[in-house]
Amino acid sequence: MKTNDLHTPALVIDADALDHNLSTMATARPGAELRPHVKAHKCTSLAAEQVRHGHVRFTCATPRELVGMAAAGVGEDLLLANESLDPLRLRAMAAAQEHAMVTIAVDSEATIAAAAAAGIAHVLIDVNIGLPRCGCDPDDAGRLADLARRSGLTVRGTMGYEGHLMQLPDRVDQRRRTEAAIEILRRAATDVGGEIISTGGSGTHDIHGHDVEVQAGSYALMDTHYQRLQMPFRQACAVVGTVIAVRPDFAVADVGLKALGMDHGDPEIVGARVLFCSDEHVTFVPAEPLLVGDRIRVIPAHIDPTMSQHEAAWLVRGDDVLERWPIDLRGW
Repeated sequence: MKTNDLHTPALVIDADALDHNLSTMATARPGAELRPHVKAHKCTSLAAEQVRHGHVRFTCATPRELVGMAAAGVGEDLLLANESLDPLRLRAMAAAQEHAMVTIAVDSEATIAAAAAAGIAHVLIDVNIGLPRCGCDPDDAGRLADLARRSGLTVRGTMGYEGHLMQLPDRVDQRRRTEAAIEILRRAATDVGGEIISTGGSGTHDIHGHDVEVQAGSYALMDTHYQRLQMPFRQACAVVGTVIAVRPDFAVADVGLKALGMDHGDPEIVGARVLFCSDEHVTFVPAEPLLVGDRIRVIPAHIDPTMSQHEAAWLVRGDDVLERWPIDLRGW
C-alpha cells in the first residue's frame, strides 16, 4: 500500500523520524529518568516502541489510557497523573493492578478517600508548582501524605507540572523559572517522602536533573508549536489530505478542524500559506500550482488532540505504508 491509497484525511507517522525521536530521548533520559506521557499519542503500538527503547514506566492522563495500557500488557509501572473521583473508573484502575503497578495522583482529602475506597494501592501527592490546575498547596503536601498513609495507601512520592513554562522561547528564562518551580517540588518532596519526584515535559526535559523522572510526551511525534523551540526531535506526524478544489488564488484540501488539534493555532503545509480551517476543509495558498486530486501533508500545531481525532495512524516510510496502528486509547 502507498500513501496515495489511503482514505483522507489520514494520520501518518514517519517511521524513521519516530525512531530518531525515541532514540534521541532514550539517550538523553534513559530508563527510569523518563516516564513517557501516553496522552500525546494514545496508541499502545507506539508505546510498545517506547518500551523497546528502554522506557517501561508510563504517564497517563485518563483512566481509559491507564486501563488500556494494562490490558495490552504495555509498561510495568503506570501513573495516572490526574485526579479522579469516579468510583467505577477508580475500581477499573485498581483491577489493572493485576497487570502492572498502578499509581494515581491525589491532591485533597476527597481524592485520597476515593482512591482508598476503590482499592488503589499507590499514590503520588500532586503539588501545585505554578500552573493553575490541579495540585495541592506545597505547604499542605506533607499533611496529605500522612493522611494517605493512614488511609492505607502507599505514598511513592510527589509530582508537579510546570506546564506554564513548557514552551517559553527564551531558554535562559525558561531554565531559571523551571528550576525555581522544581525547587518548590523538592521542598514538598522532603515533607512527603517516597522515592519519586515526577515532573516536566518535552519542553523542559533537558533542564531537570537525573534524580527526577520526566513526563514527556510530545517529543515522540512533535508538532509545529514544539518545533519552534528547536529541540533535537524531528516532525514525525502529519495528516495527509486530498486537494478537492483549486481556484486562481487558493486551494482547498479535506483536512479540517475535525482532523486537527487547533488550540495552538492553524496547522502548517510545507510550501504553502494556510489561510484558515473550517470543519472539513483547510484553505491555503500553494507556492506551486496544484491539481484537484493531488495529495498534501498538513502538520498539526498540537499533536495530542490531533491524535485523539483519528481512529488509526499509518506508519510510513516515504510513500510506503508499513503498518496500521489503532489509536486505541481514545476516550475516557
